[in-house]
Amino acid sequence: MRVVILGSGRGSNAEAILQAQAAGRLGRAQVVRILSDQPGAGILALGARFGVPAQFVDPAPFKTKLEGEGEGRFIAAVREAAPDLVVLAGFMRVLKPGFLGAFAGKIINLHPSLLPAFPGLDGIGQAFRAGVKETGCTVHEVTLAVDAGRIIEQARVPLLPDDTVESLAARVHAAEHRLLPAVIARLSGVEN
Repeated sequence: MRVVILGSGRGSNAEAILQAQAAGRLGRAQVVRILSDQPGAGILALGARFGVPAQFVDPAPFKTKLEGEGEGRFIAAVREAAPDLVVLAGFMRVLKPGFLGAFAGKIINLHPSLLPAFPGLDGIGQAFRAGVKETGCTVHEVTLAVDAGRIIEQARVPLLPDDTVESLAARVHAAEHRLLPAVIARLSGVEN
């Protein structure tokens, strides 16, 4: 199963996927390309470390969504890798019908809350401020509605009495780093 990872930031979830691959825990999945909408994103440096082609793709003209010429460039770059699965790992753009149609049924996202609770930006902060007893992370299919696609799997993380947003975030990120590679392995047809 050929996997393309899209990310905008430092790439900690992409790194967890690549470490799982290096350790033989990604099932039949293989990461074949890493793409970022940010030229200086840390995720791009993972390519050289793990021997995976990584490149910046110009997302212009919009800042928060993938549409128009930028969408076309991303579709072309992803298509070139012939993926079976496109993984959004901290990709901070809203996908539009063109991209979703080009890879229909092949796009998953990792979100830092127990969806449907706390969709959108800052899921961890939203959960913390709401004072819920637990939060976590969700891997879901990507649809036109933000963070509203079919839930594939979730990992739960309790809020502790002495938690800060930072301590909670550290535990949610650790859960993400376990969940996402395990889901990819299962989607490749191998249970881990």
